[in-house]
Formats: sequence, structure tokens, C-alpha cells
Amino acid sequence: MLIELRIYHCLPGRLPALHQRFENVTLALWRKHGIEQAGFFTTAIGPSNQTLTYLLKWDSLAQREVRWNAFLADPEWIAQRAASEADAPIVAHIDSSLLSPTAYSALR
Repeated sequence: MLIELRIYHCLPGRLPALHQRFENVTLALWRKHGIEQAGFFTTAIGPSNQTLTYLLKWDSLAQREVRWNAFLADPEWIAQRAASEADAPIVAHIDSSLLSPTAYSALR
């Protein structure tokens, strides 16, 4: 198993738009493509309250490649993402890491 840690750094004032896009669009498309999330988090204390952090579960790198690429190429995702950013861009940049659990990790 792999855990993907993704941190979205939003442009000022655009975090609500990102929340709306995940709630109303992204999660349904992930279900369609077999992408499983392990949790979403906002920053209560830290360097910025304009970030959204989430975790995805993958069985393997190969599974991630197939499912993530299918999601990114989905015409509905492409259209909905463009519509959500019609007024202004939402995300300044994204940090992504793929993590392997240790033998003593509660998540494995």
C-alpha cells in the first residue's frame, strides 16, 4: 500500500472554491475512477490557513498511474475544473509525496 500526501496551496481567498469543487465534483469523479481518499484536512495551526491537505490510498504505483491518469483525462473533470476557475485560478501550487508505511505503522 502507498499513501499519497497532497497539499494544495490556494491563492488568497480561493480555499472556499476548492472546497466546493471537491465536494461537488472531484469526489464523485474519483469514485468513478476507483480513487480512494483517506481524509481531508485544513490547517488549524501552521504556516498558512489557505491550504487543503488530503491523503489518497493506492495499492501500487501502477494502480495510481492508471487511475490518476484516467481521472486527469476525463472530459468531465477537464470541463468542471475549467468552469471552477472561470473567474480566477484556485491553486497556486501543489505538493505531492508518495509514502510507504513502515512495519510499525497503524496504516498498512
